[in-house]
Amino acid sequence: MSMSSQGHPRRWLILAVICLAQLTVLLDNTILNVAIPSLTRELGATTSDIQWMINAYSLVQSGLLLTAGSTADRYGRKKMLATGLALFGIGSVVAGFATTSTQLIAARAGMGVGGALLLTTTLAVAMQIFTPEEQPRAIGIWAAVNALGFATGPLIGGFMLNHFWWGAIFLINLPVAALALAAVAALVPESKNPQGDRPDLLGAVLSTVGMASLVFAIISGPAHGWTSSRVLVSAAVAVVVLALFAYWESRIPYPMLDLGFFRDRGFTGAVAGAVLITFGMSGALFLLTQHLQFVLGYGPLEAGLRTAPLALTVVLLNFSGVAAKLTARLGAPRAVLASMVVMSGGLVSIATTGEAYAGTAAGLVLIGIGCAVANPAMAHAIMKAIPPAKAGVGAGINGTLAEFGNGLGVAVLGAVLSSSVASGKSLSTALGVGQAVGAVAVLLGGAVAAGLLRRADRAEQKSVLAA
Repeated sequence: MSMSSQGHPRRWLILAVICLAQLTVLLDNTILNVAIPSLTRELGATTSDIQWMINAYSLVQSGLLLTAGSTADRYGRKKMLATGLALFGIGSVVAGFATTSTQLIAARAGMGVGGALLLTTTLAVAMQIFTPEEQPRAIGIWAAVNALGFATGPLIGGFMLNHFWWGAIFLINLPVAALALAAVAALVPESKNPQGDRPDLLGAVLSTVGMASLVFAIISGPAHGWTSSRVLVSAAVAVVVLALFAYWESRIPYPMLDLGFFRDRGFTGAVAGAVLITFGMSGALFLLTQHLQFVLGYGPLEAGLRTAPLALTVVLLNFSGVAAKLTARLGAPRAVLASMVVMSGGLVSIATTGEAYAGTAAGLVLIGIGCAVANPAMAHAIMKAIPPAKAGVGAGINGTLAEFGNGLGVAVLGAVLSSSVASGKSLSTALGVGQAVGAVAVLLGGAVAAGLLRRADRAEQKSVLAA
């Protein structure tokens, strides 16, 4: 059976394996937050230590996504997927038995390397083993696992901390990583760029430094002030280094990131839409956790449970294939625009609900419907616009956009919240203002993406007719 014509014969089982690998990374993105009191008490961690425990992981992961994807394309996606699982497992062991804050920060950075490899190779492998007709549903399931990890991380972390010591939240990764590693070795086929381009070492260094500096500036802004020297210097470094990266990539014959991709309207539309959508969504969800705890009065664990309607809606629509069928019926441009309208309606519902959870729950379901349709459609548009040989780079771009949009959304909407409170508004009103800003960003992202995706479809139809 040809993988190119009918897909890999065990593709759905392989998808389950790579989703299991993906889940280990996603759980770790959220599980640490519930352990902050324990880390402060048992390791004597300062506020600065806690920030670095959280940020070391995201900085390393976001900085390496493009490089990890390019490395997987060159040396083999199966090899890099297995390497990512191994590094993640080793980092989890070191983190679980760390006795100082420094050891835990270093372990988290090492886990970030493994996380970057996993996030890029899982999506790239999914694109390789499924037919074009099946790819939207496969990516939908892959995206649903993201929502599942977001929702279950705090719940699993809370359960583990109620029964074990804080290191258990890292050691729980080991059986999952070991099972995934064995399954990857047995089931996942190897794939890589057949041309074997020379490694773009300078591009890798520039993209890593530039993206890490940009993310550092974004996450430092709320705590240190947007005009602080820390933020301004790191932002300046990011601008200069990323400009050098773009210049270098445009000059060499074997670029890690082919800037010609941006001439594809579908790719550009998906990129612009993805940034604006993740900006609005991540910032709005950041505000939601505060709304549930400070306005509605729920504890951390109960607040986590109250966000479940969002993740359950995404999982239900993507695992059932309903979201993929809806996208196929409407076409990507209409589906993206419609889902963004529904999602923004959900954000408005939360913004105007006051102290009633019913309005928040309804808003979460609407957001879940929008996420279930829009996120896979965006990811598929990005991956479809990139040659299969560069699937790892495409996955790196998708992951980088998510990291950038998430960080920017939390930073900017957090600043909106702070300024609203400082101007005399109540916390409930200030949170509503932030949610409204997020809704506008989501609508704008949907309109931009839908317009460019529509133009790309028309251009593709013209080229088919001309041929």
